[in-house]
Amino acid sequence: MKNIIKILTLFFFCTVLKAQQTEVSVLKYEDLEKRIQREEDKLLVVNFWSTTCGPCVKELPHFMDVNAEYADNKKFKMILISLDRLADKERVLKFIKNKNLTAEVLMLDDIKRMNTWIPRFEKDWDGNIPVTLFYKNGSKIHFNDGEMSKEDLEKTIKENLQ
Repeated sequence: MKNIIKILTLFFFCTVLKAQQTEVSVLKYEDLEKRIQREEDKLLVVNFWSTTCGPCVKELPHFMDVNAEYADNKKFKMILISLDRLADKERVLKFIKNKNLTAEVLMLDDIKRMNTWIPRFEKDWDGNIPVTLFYKNGSKIHFNDGEMSKEDLEKTIKENLQ
């Protein structure tokens, strides 16, 4: 019985460590674009959000449930792009910990150039968040403007993950 408790404790500790991101990489738009292109042979879910966006915060638990469901699938990856100001980086890190975000979180250091890079991601994106883009083999396959339900997220993934 002691061994089972030790194993469960170790498993829980490792899971918590994996879930806790202690640093957030900061990227320019061009670096993010290259990163998306490098994710070959994967369905990549890219969600743009902010800690101060109510609908963004509301949908994140659904995204974490789905991320956990596909955690062992090598053909799936989720990235959360925080559009919070760089001055709020510590708040983003606390948010990651408090909300137990398990997907990789990046910050985009191009807030002042939003009018330049937003249309490059999606011509129909008006700049509001949340927004979720789906890529397969580096090519965009789906755009979701606004809050995304867990059902719609799961459906889009199942239709495109093969």
